[in-house]
Amino acid sequence: MREIWIFKISAASRNFSNSIARHVRDYGKFSIVSTTIAARVSHPTGLYVLFFTEMWERYSFYSMMAILSLYMNEALHFDIAHVGRVYGLYTAGVYFLPLAGGLLADRLLGFNRAIIIGGVLMMLGHIVLGVELMPFFYSGLVLLACGSGLLKPNVSTIVGNLYRSRPELRDQGFNIFYVGINLGAFVSPLTVSWLRSHYGWSVAFMSAAVAMLFSLVTFIGFNRYVAEAATKVPKTSTEARTIRPAEARSRVITLLAVFAISTAFWLAFYQIFYTFTFWARDNTATTVAPERFQVFEPLGVIVLSPALVAIWMWLQRRDAEPSTPVKMLLGVLLCAGAFGTLAYAGSIGGDTGRVSPLWLIAANIIIALGEIALSPMGLSLVNSIAPPRSRGLLMGGWFVSLAVGGYLSGYIGAYWDRMPHSRFFAMVAAILVGTAVPLSMMAPQIKRTIRRAEAEERVAAQ
Repeated sequence: MREIWIFKISAASRNFSNSIARHVRDYGKFSIVSTTIAARVSHPTGLYVLFFTEMWERYSFYSMMAILSLYMNEALHFDIAHVGRVYGLYTAGVYFLPLAGGLLADRLLGFNRAIIIGGVLMMLGHIVLGVELMPFFYSGLVLLACGSGLLKPNVSTIVGNLYRSRPELRDQGFNIFYVGINLGAFVSPLTVSWLRSHYGWSVAFMSAAVAMLFSLVTFIGFNRYVAEAATKVPKTSTEARTIRPAEARSRVITLLAVFAISTAFWLAFYQIFYTFTFWARDNTATTVAPERFQVFEPLGVIVLSPALVAIWMWLQRRDAEPSTPVKMLLGVLLCAGAFGTLAYAGSIGGDTGRVSPLWLIAANIIIALGEIALSPMGLSLVNSIAPPRSRGLLMGGWFVSLAVGGYLSGYIGAYWDRMPHSRFFAMVAAILVGTAVPLSMMAPQIKRTIRRAEAEERVAAQ
């Protein structure tokens, strides 16, 4: 039955990805293939194993994140500033520890064991968090952060490794993988909100442990489809020997610039789970549970991805398509526009009263467009240009950029009730613009490194 199940999923997913690919052509790093190629190629079955592994893991993560700020404020009676400190430190831990998790996988545990250990720790963390006592609260957060540190970077690394022999499909593979992330993020706030309102905080938190169990069963039960991609690259391999030390240093420097762009984006993005939740509760004219507004951002990613792809195609036909780093910078600027929108909403009534929920929905949709432009591109970029024997470590570096952004989101979020909301949103928009503009000058260097990495990868694959 397991064989039948996974191959049905694989076949359906291939048909879905190929139907999208019929409408678009290859355009640089965001590889989408033409009709002729799409009919002849297929993605490895392991991609769909990792798709569902990550979907359930992200469901567990975002269901907890959807109610974490409310739980601290309403059940534990933390003030807004303390909520911000705990939220920022936890988010930073979740995304900083992948640096250690990637290094452990590269040097000691291997990718498979790191993912399984991480998943078990996360499942235990959700169970412990469901015990409504203060010591259990902090213990649960620590377990979740440690587990995420082992699981997150290594799942993403294996996704990229599935495409060692067909790098031209890697970006499309990450796009499919990213849909799984956002399916989990879309469903989880709706489910956990219902559980919280009907059964209380404990059941809501512990439901995330069930999702992690599903994630582990998927990964362990169908591990044979990812086992080869989960092996480490030996020092003597052609792939490792083609990278010169100077080139490796250049690639790492390039990735550090990409991580800086990413940090600015995630600083703003994680306000969705913090200040946006309080804005929905206190400043929006609605009776909808505040955490339910979090569904619009992942829904936007799922629905609007084809539209943004179509824009890239239109520009490509006119030789005006932006490069990969420029697309990522565009993601940062779109996010700035979302915060500018909310700043205006605050200035026309949201600072002291309530405004239409459409302002918050619009901001989430604009952020979704920014995420489409930045996040899957970044994951694929890290895997494609990182030196082969340091892919786990540098994928952890990508998640460190999320850690720094998450910590800073909590730090600046502490100012939420110290200034008018319109000024707070404008401050975040200014931070985004101020970061994006100088980094845009590094785009040519990043493009040159990408071209060299792609050329060397093709040589190694021959």
